[in-house]
Amino acid sequence: MTHLNEGDRAPAFSAKDQNGKKVSLKDFKGQKVVLYFYPADDTPVCTVEACNFRDNNAQLQKLGYQVLGVSPQGEESHKKFEQKYKLPFPLLQDEDMKIINAYGVWGPKVLYGRKYDGIHRLTFVIDEKGVIEKIVRKVLSKKATEQVLK
Repeated sequence: MTHLNEGDRAPAFSAKDQNGKKVSLKDFKGQKVVLYFYPADDTPVCTVEACNFRDNNAQLQKLGYQVLGVSPQGEESHKKFEQKYKLPFPLLQDEDMKIINAYGVWGPKVLYGRKYDGIHRLTFVIDEKGVIEKIVRKVLSKKATEQVLK
């Protein structure tokens, strides 16, 4: 799991989104960022989480938050996911796993007794100055926005 803690400076990053546009953490200085990591586009739990952020995006923006999703898929996969579910926020391509590793969300997992390495579903709330304000370590996909706002 992540080596980061609340109060730590959020690791800087830069990556392309689903439209090939470069997105960096520094682009959001002065805004709060909801940086959520998810294993894969268009899978059941990941879709529920993305749609929860979609359905609450207007409220989050009104409160000064910008949502950014991160997974290891590329532009084509992210674009299909965005279009299929009308997602109104950037999905960052992290095929080289630089952001995933910087935030420490890659590691051992167990599913049905099978051990493997994968992405841990974590959400980081980053304040206007680039400091991690909150880490949601046990994400409930249907309540993702509610967990961010608590």
